[in-house]
Amino acid sequence: MSDSSPGTLALIAGGGDLPRLVVDGARRQGLRVVGLGFVDETDPTLAEKLDAWTWLHLGQLGKLIAFCKKQGASRVVMAGKVHKTRAVNLRPDWRAAKLLWKIKNTHDDVLLRAVAAELESEGVAVASALDFLPHLRTPEGVLTRRGPSAEEQADLNAGWPLAKSLGTLDIGQCLVMRKKTVVAAEAVEGTDATILRAGELAGPGCVVIKIFKPIQDMRLDLPTIGPQTIKIMIQARASCLAVEAGHCLFLNLAESVALADQAGISIVGMRGHDNH
Repeated sequence: MSDSSPGTLALIAGGGDLPRLVVDGARRQGLRVVGLGFVDETDPTLAEKLDAWTWLHLGQLGKLIAFCKKQGASRVVMAGKVHKTRAVNLRPDWRAAKLLWKIKNTHDDVLLRAVAAELESEGVAVASALDFLPHLRTPEGVLTRRGPSAEEQADLNAGWPLAKSLGTLDIGQCLVMRKKTVVAAEAVEGTDATILRAGELAGPGCVVIKIFKPIQDMRLDLPTIGPQTIKIMIQARASCLAVEAGHCLFLNLAESVALADQAGISIVGMRGHDNH
């Protein structure tokens, strides 16, 4: 086993752009970065940026811990999307099976906290993606040329506390409203599919709310928005996006705002207590 070094960070990488951004941020801090990716989720070219790499299947907790120890990683960070539908077909190794037996359910927050506790019991601290990308926190206020209309604001007022309540139950981070009615709530399908479903059900003019769950650990599964989200909203003909300021990561904000402005979409960063 290698000696633990504060200079080595292990990245558990899902899909999307966030893992690559975390690597760049960690490098700027002078860290050696090693990584683990999920088969059929993580961009294979990410491995080229890292000092060491291995592939995981969801549920290989023992392999994850062994890799961190071998590489001398004193910290680990989770970044990127892993489709929640994969959790239904989880094939746990012995270490993961023991963990699953101990926890009350496999909801996101419960499961991720348990994994974090296992890592920390082995001397590997769990960091937040924000530790390496503080500039990607969603800013507060109207971010686009257009602010929410009166009708959109009414949907935000009605939907924000509902989204936070669903978050308290560890159900999801996204809620879609239309005419003060809940059209779609995120479960295992993810934010993009939730938005598309809302568009099919309610037509144009839906309001999308993306929150940080009140029970959530800042180190784990941070809500993330970016240009892909705006493209999905355009496809679904949604008209307004509210994102929790300070607690959600906003990737490529300038590009996202440009896309939204072109489509007439309003984006607003709201604080956790804002529901009026």
